[in-house]
This record gives sequence, structure tokens and C-alpha cells, in this order.
Amino acid sequence: MAVTLHHVQEAKRRIQDFIYLSPAPHSHALSGMTGQQVFLKMDNLQRTGAFKERGALNKVLTLSDDEKRRGVIAASAGNHAQAVAYHATQRGIRARIVMPLMTPLVKVSSTANFGAEVVLHGANYDEAYAEAVRLGEAEGMTFLHPFDDDAVIAGQGTIGLELLDQVAGLEAVVVPIGGGGLIGGVACAIKESNPKVRVIGVQTERLPSMLRAVEAGAPVTIPAEATIADGIAVRRAGERTLPLVQRYVDEIVTVEEEEIAKAILVLLEREKTLAEGAGAVALASLLQHKTSLEGQRTAVLVCGGNIDVSLLAKMIERGLVKDGRRTRLRIHLTDRPGSLHQLTRIIADARANIVQTSYDRAHYGVNLGDTVIDVTLETRGGEHIAEIAQMLSQGGYRHERID
Repeated sequence: MAVTLHHVQEAKRRIQDFIYLSPAPHSHALSGMTGQQVFLKMDNLQRTGAFKERGALNKVLTLSDDEKRRGVIAASAGNHAQAVAYHATQRGIRARIVMPLMTPLVKVSSTANFGAEVVLHGANYDEAYAEAVRLGEAEGMTFLHPFDDDAVIAGQGTIGLELLDQVAGLEAVVVPIGGGGLIGGVACAIKESNPKVRVIGVQTERLPSMLRAVEAGAPVTIPAEATIADGIAVRRAGERTLPLVQRYVDEIVTVEEEEIAKAILVLLEREKTLAEGAGAVALASLLQHKTSLEGQRTAVLVCGGNIDVSLLAKMIERGLVKDGRRTRLRIHLTDRPGSLHQLTRIIADARANIVQTSYDRAHYGVNLGDTVIDVTLETRGGEHIAEIAQMLSQGGYRHERID
């Protein structure tokens, strides 16, 4: 049974009393940066922090009494896990979730806190998936697939129906792709309602499993790769989702890791909203002008916000460096009293803030009686860095940038 508009409409009727109707506000800032009229569909605001609630709940509500009694099991890198854990346990259904060993701690903890039994197994999703299937068969539990299931696909498709109501004159939708459950459902709902709306899919360059499946005409398994977009780190597109993508999706593009990280920071700084890697790939494609869209009224799915705090901290640090708002200079100076004072006075006059310093008297070809100091500075951007460099040169300091 292929998913149809009727199935998505039924899913909406079934889940709408239990799912947050996430807003889709217009963003003036992002519209100016991308050249589109951007509307952000904020499904990172769902109870468990991601769109996965829709499909998981729709599937749970369609289970038979016997299936509910036997309990459910799932494999997930985090968002499907939390969705199943929350909505199953809310209805008194036992839930067991198998998660890869490298799943971010925030997702593991949240899944357990929502009431599921968590089993950490395998180096990646595929190994966790195989273990979940094995455990489910051994214990008679019902396996809830994260994307290749009609009820799950239909549930995710409810986003499409909401967007048609929320964004007047909608012309395009940009959707992240992992296994294809989200884009399959959304594309079906939108294209069957208004075929003129363009549907663009976005994958990480490291794991373009759906793109390769479309090219090959069938799902293919691609090599495993690490990515900050762990929520869409799927090596093989779904058997049930691929036909939907082939039928309804107009274009698939890919984005690099640094481009994803930049989109996360843009959303945090400009929109005051937190997105995980998978939740930011759609915006990344527009910021980098990867799509063929030109000036359309475009809905961008921010589909998840469950990001590890330590990873976010690293992204912020790297983002500041790339934007020129943080830099590191290696400066040569004489090793005598007052030398550091003179150096810091120049830096202060340049209105830069010293974040960190590190001395070295033995390396970098330092002459006896001299020293080298690495200075990390907060700056206002590239022009400010050039101004600081000029002032150091005028002061007689030999220096180099070492970002």
C-alpha cells in the first residue's frame, strides 16, 4: 500500500490533538541572506524536540491491542527514539530503544527519561537496527521503523498539510532527507494538494543515500561516514520512501559539514532558535545557494533541535574563527620586563579583547633573549584583524596569523 494524500489526512486527524502545531514564521533576516522569502517551520519545538513525534505517534495509534500488549522496539540515533519512548509510554506501552554507541548523550538521556529502556549497541545505525530486529523477534515485540513504514511516512506528511494552511502562496518547500520518511510524506501531501509547489530535498554530502538511490533507480547501500547531521545519517534509502521521492521531489542537493555548522550558528544568532545538524541542512542549502530556487516563497523545515552541547560549543568556536570574530596571532617580542605591557597596550588601543595567551622561549626559531607569544583575540571581523596587524607592524612586532 503506497502512501496517499488520504493517508496523510487521516494521520492528521488521528494525531492533531497530541502534536504541537509548530509555527512557520516569516524571517526577514534569512530572506535577505538567501534571496528567498523564507518561512521557518519550527518542528524543533515539538515536545521531544523533533518532527519524529508525528510518525511515531501515528504508528503507535494504529497498533492492534495485541501489538500494544507485547510492546514496541525501535532503532534510532535519537529523535525517533525519543518520539517512540514518549508516545508509547504515555499510553502504557513498553518501549525498548536500541541506539548506536556514539549517540549524543543528550539524546540517550532524554530517551531514557521519556520512559524507554535504552540499549546501546553498534558503531552506527545499521548495527543498532540489526540488533533491534533481533531483539524484537526474540521477545515478540513490534518493530517501529524510523522511516520505511507507511504509517510513519503519513504522520510526517502532516507537516506538509500544515504548511499549506500556514504559508499563503507557498511556492517551495526545502526538506532534509535521511531515509526519506519526512520528505516522502511531506512531498506527497503537498504535491497532491498543489502540484505547483516545488519540493527540494537536502542531504549531507557525506551520506547522500537518497540521491544515490534516485540515480540508480533503487536503494543502494553507501559507505558509513561521520557527520554532524547524525539525525539523517542513513546509509540506505527506504524501499517505500524511494518511490515517493521519485514521484514527487523536484530536486535533491547536498551540503558540506562546514555549511551545516554555519546554518546552525545563523539560526542561533539571527533567529534565536536551536537546531541540530539534521535540522539545519535545509537552511544550509539556501544559505549556500545550492538549489535552483530564485525568490520563491519558501518553507524551510527546521525539523530537530536535539544537539549535544559540547558539539555546539565547538561549532560556536569554529564559527567565530571563520567569521573573523576570533583570531590567533603568533607575535615575536624581546624577553625583558615591560615587553608584554607594550604589546597589550597596542592590542588595547586596537580595541581587541585578549582571550588567551601562551608563551614559548624554546621553539619556532626563537633567538636567545627573545620569546614568542600566541595571543587569541576577540575581534570585529576581517577588517579589524587587518587593522590590528598593521598596528603591530608599526610597533615593530613580527607576527603571523595562525588560525
